Amino acid sequence: MNDELSPPLGAASNPHAGRADVPADDASGAASVASAKPADHPAIANGYIGVLIVNLGTPAAPDAKSVRRYLTEFLNDPRVIEESGIVWQFIRDGFILRSRPRRRARDYAKIWNRDADESPLMTITRSQCERLAVRLEQIGRPIVADWAMRYGEPSIGNRLRALLARGCDRILLVPLYPQYAAATTATACDEAFRTLLRMRWQPTLRVAAPYYDDPIYIDSVARSLEAECGKLAFSPDVILASFHGIPKDYFLKGDPYYCQCAKTFRLLRERLRLDESKFMMTFQSRFGRAEWLQPYTDATVKRLAKSGVKNLVVITPGFSADCLETLEEIGVENAEIFHRNGGTNFAAIPCLNDSDLGMDVIETIVRRELGGWIRDPD
Repeated sequence: MNDELSPPLGAASNPHAGRADVPADDASGAASVASAKPADHPAIANGYIGVLIVNLGTPAAPDAKSVRRYLTEFLNDPRVIEESGIVWQFIRDGFILRSRPRRRARDYAKIWNRDADESPLMTITRSQCERLAVRLEQIGRPIVADWAMRYGEPSIGNRLRALLARGCDRILLVPLYPQYAAATTATACDEAFRTLLRMRWQPTLRVAAPYYDDPIYIDSVARSLEAECGKLAFSPDVILASFHGIPKDYFLKGDPYYCQCAKTFRLLRERLRLDESKFMMTFQSRFGRAEWLQPYTDATVKRLAKSGVKNLVVITPGFSADCLETLEEIGVENAEIFHRNGGTNFAAIPCLNDSDLGMDVIETIVRRELGGWIRDPD
């Protein structure tokens, strides 16, 4: 805690890494401003810029108790489940939170990073932050990079407060979702704004826009797919682009998510020069009995296998980092569906993660959104 209240690091930094002394003077003029304060003025660090990358979240451990705690927070978010009546509460508390945590804990156990004792999503997001901090050092300005999860730890509220304590009076929030959805981007913003509501001294907050059609994102996903396919011992008959689904009703109420997924898919298809019989868009991870965006990934995988497709590749361009939905749902569950119904070769392509291509995307988004905040020294 004391470390969070210390002056911020010089240049770009990762607050979870080692510390360094603050330079006597820097481009922001923070040191010269401090020298003009009255002698009895409390020490306040300011003049720094924070960059907070945010992903969805993860249980603390692959056990039922931890998964139940995570799911309780997740399923109580009205952005995720808009139905909040008594019937839903009964189903959630009486059935879902009683049975689902045990099943999901087994799924998490299949993909858990045993060396670090954490989920792959946490490992990757931390690495993305560390690599981003190194890249932002080239700017030569006092920037502090940090990371948070919408559900679980490290929380958005705690990290925003830590950035403010470290002297960041301007903070860029970067939801790592290429396509906007109320259940992802909006709820991350909600949590950030709730934190600001409780602050006397609010930092200036800027939110990075979704980047579903950004040329570097499209090119990076395409290049990653091409490179990974080049490593396979087979040539795919069909490639599926599987996006996380949302209830169809959310889309009909005005959520732009489907349209942004469709544009990402179209731009990827054009970049890859594939026709609609070789490259298809689907939606995964549906929950409950309501209709979700279609076509469903699992149903499409089964249909393709039954129709004679022997070699299938799946990419997940809506995810910035591998997680339960990509590693277990696609890489295990859908692979089993494909093989069980006559398919031969199946490959789940890794997300961009903290690869050079993935970091090119994040760095480009951050640098663009920092425009106007990064000034040349006087």
